[in-house]
Amino acid sequence: MLRLALAALLFLAPAGVAAQDVTMDERREADGTTTLSHAIVIDAPAAEVWAAVSSAAGWRTWAVPIAWDSPVEPDTIETSYSPNAQPGDPTTIRQRILARIPGRLIVFRTVKAPEGFPHFETFARTTGFMEVEPLGERRTRVRVTGTGYPDTEAGRTVLGFFRDGNRVSLESLRQRFVSGPRDWSAQPNLGARSH
Repeated sequence: MLRLALAALLFLAPAGVAAQDVTMDERREADGTTTLSHAIVIDAPAAEVWAAVSSAAGWRTWAVPIAWDSPVEPDTIETSYSPNAQPGDPTTIRQRILARIPGRLIVFRTVKAPEGFPHFETFARTTGFMEVEPLGERRTRVRVTGTGYPDTEAGRTVLGFFRDGNRVSLESLRQRFVSGPRDWSAQPNLGARSH
C-alpha cells in the first residue's frame, strides 16, 4: 500500500521540474526522533504562495483534485486524490491546523489518512510545519518540516515515504506557479491510481 501511495505521488509530479531544486535536511533530535525538512524557492510573491498552501481552494490548484474546509471541524482541511471523493470517504486525508501565523506559517497534524495507509498511528503523532518566507517581491522560499518521526521500524518507514513525498509536493507547488493551476481533468485515471 505504501508503494501504491508513493506511486500516486510520483504520478502527480510535474514533468520537467528538476529534483535538485528541492533541498532536504534530516537530523536526529536529542529525544531520538527525526526531523525532516524540505525547501524550495518559488518565483511568485509570498502572498500568492500563501493563498495556495493555506486553504482548501488553494490546495486544489496544485496538490489534490478535491479539498474542503471542514464545516464541522474548525481549522481542518480535508482532501483526496480521488476526484469523486466526498467528505469522510475512506480515501480522504484530514489535516488539523494547530497554529498559524497568517502569511508565514501553518502548523498541522494529519488526523485522518486514506484507508490502509501503513503505520498511520505512527504518522499521526508527527507534527508538520509549512513556512512561507518572502525573498523579495517575486520570490518565496517554502519549507515543509515534519517533526517527531520515532526511531522505530514504523517511524523509519513513514520517514522514508516523506523523504520523497514532500519533495514531490514542493515540486508540484512550484509548477503551479510556472504553468498555472493544475488541470485535474487531464488525469482521468487519477482516482484509480491513488488508492
